[in-house]
Amino acid sequence: MPKGSSKRRKREDSSQAAHRVLQTVIAKSEADAEPEIEITPEMRAAAAAFGRIGGKIGGRRRAETLSAKKRSEIAKKAAAARWTKG
Repeated sequence: MPKGSSKRRKREDSSQAAHRVLQTVIAKSEADAEPEIEITPEMRAAAAAFGRIGGKIGGRRRAETLSAKKRSEIAKKAAAARWTKG
């Protein structure tokens, strides 16, 4: 008595192959996914502190590199924006 089926297996068509490949990729990406990181209040405070440090440096440095004419244009634009909101 023969072992297994004597019928030939049908070849998968391109859409079946694409589906199989996609399912394999999804399974691997879910297995490799990093666990969700819980953001604590200490982490938020540290991020805010770093942001303040960079903001203080950036604004001062930008003001130093701008010409007086350019600073004046920026100030006029800001004043106009404040007045149009009201």
